[in-house]
Amino acid sequence: MLCAISGEPPEEPVISKISGNVFEKRLIEKWIEENGKDPITGTELTLDDLLPVKTARVVRPRPPTLTSIPALLSTFQNEWDSMALESFNLREQLQRTREELSTALYQNDAAVRVIARLSRERDEARNALSKVSVSNGNAPAATGTGDDSMAIDSDVLPPRLVTMIEDTQKSLSKSRKKRPVPEGTAAPEKISSYAIQEEFSSPVTKMSAFAHMDGMVSIGGEGGTVCIYSPAKATVEGKIQGKLSLQEPVTASTWTNCKIVLGTSSGLVKVFADEQEIASFSEHAGPVTGLATHPSEKLLASVGSDKSIVFYDHDGNDRVARVFTDSALTTCAFHPDGHLFAAGTESGEIKVFMTATCEQATSFSLGAPVHTIVFSENGFWFAAAGKGTNSVVIFDIRKQGDAAKVKSFEVDGAVESLAWDYSQQFLAIGATTGVVVQHYAKSSKSWSEILKSDFPAKGLDWSVNATSLVAADQDGQLAILSTKE
Repeated sequence: MLCAISGEPPEEPVISKISGNVFEKRLIEKWIEENGKDPITGTELTLDDLLPVKTARVVRPRPPTLTSIPALLSTFQNEWDSMALESFNLREQLQRTREELSTALYQNDAAVRVIARLSRERDEARNALSKVSVSNGNAPAATGTGDDSMAIDSDVLPPRLVTMIEDTQKSLSKSRKKRPVPEGTAAPEKISSYAIQEEFSSPVTKMSAFAHMDGMVSIGGEGGTVCIYSPAKATVEGKIQGKLSLQEPVTASTWTNCKIVLGTSSGLVKVFADEQEIASFSEHAGPVTGLATHPSEKLLASVGSDKSIVFYDHDGNDRVARVFTDSALTTCAFHPDGHLFAAGTESGEIKVFMTATCEQATSFSLGAPVHTIVFSENGFWFAAAGKGTNSVVIFDIRKQGDAAKVKSFEVDGAVESLAWDYSQQFLAIGATTGVVVQHYAKSSKSWSEILKSDFPAKGLDWSVNATSLVAADQDGQLAILSTKE
């Protein structure tokens, strides 16, 4: 008689009236206190269901037949047979496990091959679709509406760049909240008296791209020539000529880390330092229509008529992500904190993406093909103008629909360029008929036009503290608007 729990002869045996099993009294009492059930059958069991078992105090010895040599040999034979059967069962289970593992490995290998093939076919389909959307000259451009447009899945940025974007956003947004107007910023009265003080002729004719940073101006032309000019020195600091494939037109430009980045009509993005090409990318299947530099200057973005946004790691000089949209893209800009990226479309929609995830966060309707976008340093306004239109609309990224349109201005000619100053007060508008500066007074929350010049600015930007305006016209003429020294 053995205890059903311990498997040993009980000192105080009790039997369950429910299941008939024998237990050691102290063990079954502890079990019932903790669980309240029979440990063998799982049925409800109480202490009242236990009956003590009375046994004889004198135990009979084993029969002599069980202690004889033949009986022991028989017992050993039975044990051996049991071990042999158990070993056989274990070998069978091992064989089945091996077969199942082999099948699982074959299935995993097949799945990996299928994934690789599908990824390759997906990339080929992306490339083919992008080329078709650009090279089909007889078809109208995609508008982003109806069944003719198509969105394709996109890449994501690597974790190290995501961390960099988040850190940059935290740092810049924190310092922006209560930032005062920088000391030395030009007053509205001074800007209202700005006039052309200097004019320079550049070697570039038919200007197609303009970029300004830290007193250096780059002017790119339709003939493929790029002139780098220093207004302070009144000299040409550099010239890039004959270094762009097929002498193709320069369609976009930007500065980053004292390097000039150029986009071309064939979809090339080239980076130059000291007039030497240091990187080249061929990611677009059509003209590059916009370039933008992240505030950290470690990330570069380009957009094109092939409906794609491409992000580049500036330090590593390689492409890190691509985002496909449903309409041809025309221009782009990073938010001052770098966590948002805006792209204008041919359909008149301005798409705003989360830079870290490459996912679209919101969109705004301009009503005409977007020509230019520029963010204000206040962090929640951006200005935009449509291609060939004479109006400028200021949007609030915190709002939606018509409520997002904070203010609109109209000028005499078609708007070509826009520029906010660092103090967030002045918006310069370059048009075919001249330059207009709008001033926002934070105290009264009102706008006023404080400057109107007749210089036809295709590209323009503010100098430090808004002490002057640098502008360039269609013919590559450079002008400095300021007050007399």
